[in-house]
Amino acid sequence: MKRVLLRVVVGVAAAGVIAAGLGLTSVARDIRRQSRVDEAQTADVIVVLGAAEYRGHPSPVLEARLNHALFLYLRNLAPRILTTGGAGGDPTFTEGGVAQAYLSRHGVPSEAILVESEGESTVHSIAAAAEIMRRMNLRSCIVVSDGYHIYRVKKLLENQGMKVYGSPRPEDRDPLESQSWRSEWLYVRQAVAYGLWRMGIPI
Repeated sequence: MKRVLLRVVVGVAAAGVIAAGLGLTSVARDIRRQSRVDEAQTADVIVVLGAAEYRGHPSPVLEARLNHALFLYLRNLAPRILTTGGAGGDPTFTEGGVAQAYLSRHGVPSEAILVESEGESTVHSIAAAAEIMRRMNLRSCIVVSDGYHIYRVKKLLENQGMKVYGSPRPEDRDPLESQSWRSEWLYVRQAVAYGLWRMGIPI
């Protein structure tokens, strides 16, 4: 009897692992598909996801995201840009603040830039950004980030009741890059993060 029970337990556990693996693979595939699509169209605001900054200067990744947001803004697809990202260990600067300064230097009026500078993770930044949008009655947005990031951010904002269009930075849409092991790992990592969020574990 104990041996039969053990087999049942092992079988159920194995089925659970297989189901989780298949689900993860399916989400990773959706993330890869989303990463290659530019959905940019007229919206209330452009939301730029934060990335590393170095002593007040945007990292190459953050600069590429900001340049793409600036391009969309100059196309008049949205009247405002919302930058996100907290300090990340920097005692002086935040990702959102550095992004704001960069956009100001490139001609975006201060009144057209909104800043979220407290978020310690994607989930926290998006929750704070959504609150800013609600306060200002902004209901739609274009999300600018790296391609692998777009799917999860869209889901987070849609969960907050927003209409969301993804627009990955152009440098991140290279089909050759999407075949690399690093890109595949990023898709899987985002799928895991999305799954944890669905389970109530924000990261």
